[in-house]
Parts: sequence; C-alpha cells; structure tokens
Amino acid sequence: MHSFASDGEESRIDSELCHLVGGEMREVEIMEEEEVDKPEHDTHSNSSSKKGSSSGSKKSGKLDKIKSASTKSASLSSSKKKVDSEASSKLSPKGKNPSEKSPIDKPNDKILKKGNVGIRLMKKRRNSPLGGVKLPNGTKDESGLDNPDLGRFLLKQARDLVSSGDNPQKALELALRASKSFEICANGKPSLELVMCLHVTAAIHCSIGQYSEAIPILEHSIEILVPEEGQEHALAKFAGYMQLGDTYAMLGQVENSTNCYSTGLDVQKQALGETDPRVGETCRYLAEAHVQALQFDDAQMVCQMALDIHRENGSPASLEEAADRRLMGLICETKGDHEAALEHLVLASMAMVANGQESEVASIDCSIGDAYLSLSRYDEAVFAYQKALTAFKTTKGENHPSVASVFVRLADLYNKTGKLRDSKSYCENALRIYEKPVPGIPPEEIASGLSDVSAIYESMNELDQAIKLLGKALKIYNDAPGQQSTIAGIEAQMGVMYYMMGNYSESYNSFKNAISKLRASGEKKSAFFGIALNQMGLSCVQRYAINEAAELFEEAKIILEQECGPYHPDTLGVYSNLAGTYDAMGRLDDAIEILEYVVEMREEKLGTANPDVVDEKKRLAELLKEAGRVRSRKARSLENLLDGNSHDINKDGIAVS
Repeated sequence: MHSFASDGEESRIDSELCHLVGGEMREVEIMEEEEVDKPEHDTHSNSSSKKGSSSGSKKSGKLDKIKSASTKSASLSSSKKKVDSEASSKLSPKGKNPSEKSPIDKPNDKILKKGNVGIRLMKKRRNSPLGGVKLPNGTKDESGLDNPDLGRFLLKQARDLVSSGDNPQKALELALRASKSFEICANGKPSLELVMCLHVTAAIHCSIGQYSEAIPILEHSIEILVPEEGQEHALAKFAGYMQLGDTYAMLGQVENSTNCYSTGLDVQKQALGETDPRVGETCRYLAEAHVQALQFDDAQMVCQMALDIHRENGSPASLEEAADRRLMGLICETKGDHEAALEHLVLASMAMVANGQESEVASIDCSIGDAYLSLSRYDEAVFAYQKALTAFKTTKGENHPSVASVFVRLADLYNKTGKLRDSKSYCENALRIYEKPVPGIPPEEIASGLSDVSAIYESMNELDQAIKLLGKALKIYNDAPGQQSTIAGIEAQMGVMYYMMGNYSESYNSFKNAISKLRASGEKKSAFFGIALNQMGLSCVQRYAINEAAELFEEAKIILEQECGPYHPDTLGVYSNLAGTYDAMGRLDDAIEILEYVVEMREEKLGTANPDVVDEKKRLAELLKEAGRVRSRKARSLENLLDGNSHDINKDGIAVS
C-alpha cells in the first residue's frame, strides 16, 4: 500500500523490480534446514530507504546577519520558516509491477520433500566447493561460481539471514559471493540478476552502517545497465539512482543525493513517459528532498510537475494528489506565499476527507493554521489549531507528540500576539509530553519539538532555557547518520545565543562544530552556510582573532554573492563586517572601498534618510577623515538617474517596482 501522509512512518520507495533498497528489508520466509516440506518460492522484497531529513532534518532556524563587527549584538530571525514535521516526512514513490523470483533448484523439488535427504543435500552444498571451502593457503575456492543457480541460492540465504537479523556480516559475505557468481555468469553482458544482487549487497552494507562501502557498489550497478536493452533495464537503472541518492542522504551529502534523484527521474521519464503516475510519485520524492536541502524554488518546480501529471491524467482528487498539494502548500508557506499555501492546503484537506482519511486531516489543519497565522488571521488560526488538537487527542491520546506540536503552535501564536502567560503555559504543556514520550515515537520527532519550543523561549529572551532545550535535542540526535545538517543548524543556533549572552568562546566553539558538519555534508554553497560563517567571524572579532575573522568574512562574502546576489541585505551585512575587520587590520584603503560600495547600495535600496544608511555613512566619514580623503562619488547624468530609478506605472498612476 502507498504511504500517503506518512505520519510517524518511515519513507519508502519501491523500485520497479521490487528489490531491496536502502538497508531496510521486509520479512521474507526463512528457509528451515531441518524440515523442508515443499518447494521454496521467494519473492523480491519491497525496497525501502530512510531519508536523512525526515521531520528532524530541518534546521532549527536561519541566522540573521549582525551588521557591525564591533558594536552591534547578534540577533536571530527565523526567516527560514519551519516546515511542518509530520507533513514533510517522506512520501513514497512506489513500484507497480512486483516480479517473482524463480524457484531455486527446481529439479530437486522431489528430493527436498524428504526431510532427511534435504538435510544431507544442504550439508553437502555447504561443504562443497560451491560453498566456498577454504584452501590450505587460506583463500576461498571460487570454483563453481559459474553456476547461475549458485548465485540465486547464495542471495536467498543472504536475504534470509538479514530478515531474521541473526548475522548481517555473514549475510554480506554471502551476498558478495552471489554477486561474484552472477558477474561470472553474465560474462560482461548486462544482467538484471547481477544488478539486483548488487542492490541487495549495498542494502546490507547500509543496514550495518557502512554507507561509504555501498556507494561504489551502487555506482557499478548503474554502469552495468543499458536502458536501450528494454524497459526493465531502464527501470532497474532508475532504482539504482534512487538507492544511491538515499545512501548519499544518509551520509548527509545533500547535493549528491538530489543530483541522483534528478537523474533517476530523467531515466524513469524516458522509460515510462512524462505523464505516468509513477513519475509523479518520484517528483514528490525529489521535491521533498529539495525541501530538506532548503532548495525551495527547485522543490516548487518539481512539485508542480507532479500536480501537472495529475491534471493530465484527469483523475479525481486522489490521496496522491492530496499529498502533492500538501507539500506544495508547505513550500509556498516557506517562500512567503501564504495565500497560495492556504489554497493548496484546503484542497488537500478536502481530498483527504473525500477519500475517507479523516485521521490525516488534523495534520493538514495544523498547516492551515500556520498559513492563517502568517496572514495575521489569528482567530481563524486558533480555530484550526483547536480543531487539530481535538482530533489528535481523540485518535492518538493526550500524551502523543502530535498533541505537543499543536501546543507549540498555540504557544507561538500567543507569543506573537503578546499573551506571554498563555504562551508559556502551552510551552510547558508541550515540554511535559516531550520529556516523557510514549513508547514507539521516533527520537527525531522529540528533538524537533524541543527545538521548536526553544525558539519560542529565545524570542522571549529566555536564552538559558532556550540553550538548555537545544542541548537536549543535540543529545537525542547524538550524531545520527543523515542528521548532520540538522545537528549543524542546532549548533549554529546555540552559537548565536551564546553570542547574545556575551559568551564568545562557547559561541565560537558551537559555530566551529556547525561549520565543520556543513562542510562535510556538502552544504558549502548554501546561503545558510554563508550566514553561519559570518556569525562565526563576529565571534572571532570579539575574541580578537582578527585574521581568522577576515578569512571567514571573505568566504561568507563569496558564498552570499553567489547565492543571494551582491545587493541582498545579508550580503551587504557581510561587506560591512569585512570593512570593519580590514580597518582593524590596518587595511584602510580596502575598508574604504568596501564601505563606499555598501553606502551606495544602501542609499539606492533604502534611501538616504534610513537609520542604517546614516550609520554606515558615519563609519565611512570617520575612515575617510583618518585617511585624509573625501568620499568619491560616481558621476551620473540626469538621464542615467532617471533610468536607474524608473518604475512601471500601473493603471491607477501609482509607481510600482
């Protein structure tokens, strides 16, 4: 069955060949050696893959720039809107055409029906060269690996061991020998059985935490297949790319992960056509990966592709379309398009009700409440939250984290409307649930909830309590695979709060840990990484590590110029900090050059009377006076001034930019 709302469940993606993906395996029938009554028929298990982000993979909040390196304190702005933890759990594209594996050793069916003979046969195989008896020199005898039945037998044994959980290391050894057998039998030709075996081998590596070892195996499986050989080869290649993307995600390599998903989507489109429903499911999977990577423009584009496929197929409002609209609503909400978000979420809620999924409507009501809150429609937001709260208490119990998540939303609402007593009361109710969670709740969900409550306490300027809660969240994550970006976000948030408290050494250490994780996870090109570098540079300034601060500001400047553009407020803030650092280093000319640019840009964007512009002009005047210079202004003709400040005029005669 498809997992559409994925409330508290793992993400799954089934390949078109229905072989194992991602290191988690479904139970298969375990072969009993002592008594065999009938022929063994094995089916390929459904593939599954854990996405690194799940709800906890969202970073705890985006850092704001701090304008002055020497005089202005740190501040936090959660411009990176929190995406609903339940709604952003991975929704799975699943395969449609499971295939059955042919019976192993069919000619021996009659013999296997006799218990004693069956036992002797099994023992004979284990002690034969086919079982890999060690030679006197310690090497394994690989004779007989050219028998295709051996590869199937070894693969069956490996899968049975993994499903029983007895000996994953032995299972890995068997899978590797099966791969060798299939490779010899393939004799250099594309082989679907070899590819399937490689996927299983990679999955076993992942199940024991050996993600790096799985990557070259999956890359090899992708290289083997030629899509021109037929649809089965193309779909197997697609499955390989998706499993490889999942493995990169578990290593925190977000960019490599999304690249694999994108390539897999292209292969699937060529094999099935661009309007196949399975392509739409993969689009949703890729869109969710982009959301976790904070690539909201890309996420919106891919999610729209999924919605277009539903429209092309002309099907009535389905659960798949509801899931896509729900995701699109969250993306629009994060990008600030609250009206569009509300429209998609209401349509998703209606589709859920029409398909008899009333239990899932509560989660969407929470997102609808978020949209109303962003639009300052507080009464409607309270109504949506209270409706969701009642539903969660009825269906999941008073102490479920879903109930706590609604308490957090109500606390945020009352905090924004100035009702601090009510806000604290709801925070305390949420913490009572998070600190004593019911059994079976994913730890990441608890950690995410603690981070959300921390953000509210931070906005109340109760920094000690906020840091304490983030510390508990870090302890829960405990450097879990696939959560490195989330952990880095929490550490960066703690760095900001330590800076605000004047504890610059702790601030520096927190930022240092966060940035090292972001570098390792491949997020060196994100705007978040640039802002974190800027904040760490400010901590260095306060610790009088001026040279290190300059290096950090310079790196942040390059990243933010690429990601946000040279005129973005965050980029201009880094320019200003870098100018102050150059001034402290005695590089007066460099500082003046940068500050002149900052003042010019701020005057154009904010106007000459803006307080920020006035402050920057004072700093520039002081530097110019110290250098014995005057401010250089570019000569601009009246025509250029008019062109540079021209605006379109609407039908009412009002200038609009």
